[in-house]
Amino acid sequence: MKLKLIYLFLGFSVFYLLLTLLNLESITFWLKPLLIPILSSLVLFEKEFPTKKILLTALFFSWVGDVVLLFADKGTIFFIIGLVSFLVAHLLYILLFMKLQKVKTTKYLPYSILVLVYLFRLLSFLWNDLGELKIPVILYACILSTMLLFAIKGKFVWEKHNGNYILFGAIFFVLSDSLLAINKFHSPIPIASFLIMSTYLAAQFLLVFGILKIEQKKEVQN
Repeated sequence: MKLKLIYLFLGFSVFYLLLTLLNLESITFWLKPLLIPILSSLVLFEKEFPTKKILLTALFFSWVGDVVLLFADKGTIFFIIGLVSFLVAHLLYILLFMKLQKVKTTKYLPYSILVLVYLFRLLSFLWNDLGELKIPVILYACILSTMLLFAIKGKFVWEKHNGNYILFGAIFFVLSDSLLAINKFHSPIPIASFLIMSTYLAAQFLLVFGILKIEQKKEVQN
């Protein structure tokens, strides 16, 4: 991996988050669409590997979601399009995890109960506030939870550190989306934008970093 691109993404992310913390929305509005493309460049300039196109496509749909959600206050349709974009991204991450998990295991199954409990508790907490968006939010939450479950499964298949990167990336994604949902549908959260974006950027970076490390190790072994 190119360290310069890693440092560029991390540095730009910290700069963006500081501006978010200072409520400089007039600047962060224009900077947000640059975040995922910088991270995508880390993947783009890597040597070819089996899941490269899937990973780049997942990041592309994440970028679409980022851009569309900038206009979420203009109408519900923008929120729904953003939701669908991230739903597709999560489906692609699930597909990618499946392709990276060649070894069968059932060790992750007990953790599915924890994921289901969290899913049920979150939806119960938001239920009365979802209005006409109940079905889209339920569908999205189920796909997001499935992505987390596949990341947990991978923890028992992939090399320890690489599995941890992806697992914590998935957990941060769930945390980010949960904060976004609570802030949008239930009640405002202090420094919501900073918390949502910091966990989101951590999620995307850890997922990409972990996937690249796994693919690099496979190449060495082959």
